[in-house]
Formats: sequence, C-alpha cells, structure tokens
Amino acid sequence: MRQKVIAGNWKMNLTSYEAAELIGNLKDKIVDPACQVVICVPSIYIMSAVSLLKDTPVKVGAQNMFYKDSGAYTGEISPQMLQSVGVSHVIVGHSERREYFGVTDEMVNLKIKKALEHSIIPIVCCGETQKTRDEGKTFDFIKGQLVAGLKGFSAEEVSGMIIAYEPIWAIGTGNVATSAQAQEVCAYIRKLFSDMYSEDVAEKVTILYGGSMNIKNAKELLAQPDIDGGLIGGASLRSEFADIVKLV
Repeated sequence: MRQKVIAGNWKMNLTSYEAAELIGNLKDKIVDPACQVVICVPSIYIMSAVSLLKDTPVKVGAQNMFYKDSGAYTGEISPQMLQSVGVSHVIVGHSERREYFGVTDEMVNLKIKKALEHSIIPIVCCGETQKTRDEGKTFDFIKGQLVAGLKGFSAEEVSGMIIAYEPIWAIGTGNVATSAQAQEVCAYIRKLFSDMYSEDVAEKVTILYGGSMNIKNAKELLAQPDIDGGLIGGASLRSEFADIVKLV
C-alpha cells in the first residue's frame, strides 16, 4: 500500500511567535495520524520546529535547497545543513521557485540528486498554467517536467520519492481543480511512471494534490484513487490542517 502523506507548505508566512503557537496547536491535535505528516517551514524556523516537534509524529521539511554541499553561495541552504538539523523532506521545483527564482528542470534534477545523497525525501512539484491547460497541453507539459527532472534516477530511487501535482492556476488563487480534474492528472502521472519505469514503481510512488486544498474540499480530493495526500498551502497556516490530516 502506498504511503499517504499530508504536507504543509507555510511559504513566507508567520512570525516566530505565530509559528511556535501553530506548532503547539498541531502537537495537541496530531497525535496518532494514519498518514505521514510533514510541515515545510521557512528556513529560519527549521531548527526550532525540529526541536518543538521532537518525539511527535510530525516531520519537518524545507521549502527549498541548493544543489551543493557547501561553498560561496550566499543566502542558500545546503542539503548537508538540512540533514544535520533533522530535516526529513524538501520541496523541490515548486512553481513559485520556478517562476520567481529561475529554477529549471535541470536544477530540479540536481536538487533531487543531492537530497537523495543526504537521505532527504524530495517532494517533487509539477503543474501547468491556465494557458497550458486551455491549449490542451497539460499532459505534455507535465511529462516534460517529470522526464527532465527525474532523468538518471533508478526505479528504486524514484519509488521513494513524493510527487506533488500543483496546477499553477489553483495555487493561492482560491480556485481548486475539481476532484475529476485532479484525479485525471494524477492518474496520468502514475501511468507515466509505469511507462518510464514499471507498474510496480507506479504503484509505490506517492502522488499528492496541491492547489487550494482545504477542509471543505479535502475529503473529496483525498477519496480519489490516485491522490495519496496533499501539499497544502494556506490551510496549513491554520489549525484546520490537523483536521485535514484526520480525513486520511
């Protein structure tokens, strides 16, 4: 059975006090989850989050990572640094990183490689714009991102990754893909992994849906056969995140 995952992406939000308060609320509510729970916090809060969540089932992830272990890369954070403070997951290739900071498919590939070298589970993002969807090119676009991003990785390596389908037109917009739209693309991704690797690999890969998932629509989305969880933005900043966890 595939691992179910509910991951939160706080993005660039919350003060230190607000972050600690939210973590305290989540600790009280997420006690014995039926899925893996991860919160990806701003880098400045990673160490405190790891400390506050010690001996709980909630893991701490990073929102970004550079693809070098060390060096003259002012402002970047290395996989070695993340590993040393107890980070378990890292988001790679989020559309906001691609759009605002120039992350390419080739860079995504390098980041995944470094994450795996340091035993950090990559949450690999893919997703199309509204224009791409309107032109009927969603599947081709998703395929291009994943083929380039995962180039050179073995079936075993891919089997342990998490893929997050995040339609760009539904991120932070309040718009959400219908359960049918989300399922269609996630099913395509699973079929793509079957074609690229094997049916066994496709059945092992965890595929998340991201894009304005909240307590109102999560139950229907999570009921879809090829959606194994969610990468949740805005709702992860509120205690309703714990309520979504309970739906799995």
